[in-house]
Amino acid sequence: MNLTVIKIGGNIIDDKARLSSFLKDFSAVKGFKILVHGGGKIATEIGKKSGIEPNYINGRRITDEQTLNLVTMVYGGLINKNMVAELQSYGTNAIGLTGADGDILPAVKRPVKDIDYGFVGDIKSDTINGELITKFLHSGLTPVFAPITHDRKGCLLNTNADTIAQEIAQEMSRYMPVELIYCFEKKGVLLDASDDSSIINNITSKDFIKLKEKGIISGGMIPKLENAFAAIEKGVKNVIIGHAEELPALISGNSGTCIK
Repeated sequence: MNLTVIKIGGNIIDDKARLSSFLKDFSAVKGFKILVHGGGKIATEIGKKSGIEPNYINGRRITDEQTLNLVTMVYGGLINKNMVAELQSYGTNAIGLTGADGDILPAVKRPVKDIDYGFVGDIKSDTINGELITKFLHSGLTPVFAPITHDRKGCLLNTNADTIAQEIAQEMSRYMPVELIYCFEKKGVLLDASDDSSIINNITSKDFIKLKEKGIISGGMIPKLENAFAAIEKGVKNVIIGHAEELPALISGNSGTCIK
């Protein structure tokens, strides 16, 4: 049976009605499926109320100790468990997970080079517990992953949700055919970020380099595409980026940007 790994992020998570619509569509996806979610703006908003200002470099969050506590509570608790509860109401027997649960997503704290990202974890597919994920799937459970990993030394780590989705898809491609879909608030990779009709239907690694050099692709889209190309290179059969409200069309190949 095929597996569809879907990552949801962006403003969709912040909008209850749109998120509910997405979760209904997700519940209707046939075959094995896994959901990986980010945090939207919720962690940022809650953090500001507590005096914690967000800090991003190249689209990636810098995670100090206060921020780690914040994202653990918001991503691993508030967002994850509400999604799991809603999926149960749609008939999907979901199980909410962080990387520490079942030692399923071990990671290493990112070493300090030019930038100190703080309590940020880097994961590799060969350390992911694919056998346990497979057991969940064959038991009728749908894993819902929060973007929190652990270092096997008692420390939780904040990890980019796009990267988690890519590495899970890569690991699971050892067990079954895998498709990876990145869902957010845009219709795909755009030539003009302000024009939703300027979708690039297909994009190659050469296209990516040129568009990045021209500044057309920037910010958080850069790591998203880097993860997409890494997935294709490591055996994931298909990667699509598109709008969360068009999930059925993304799965059928009639919407979004296909990564070549």
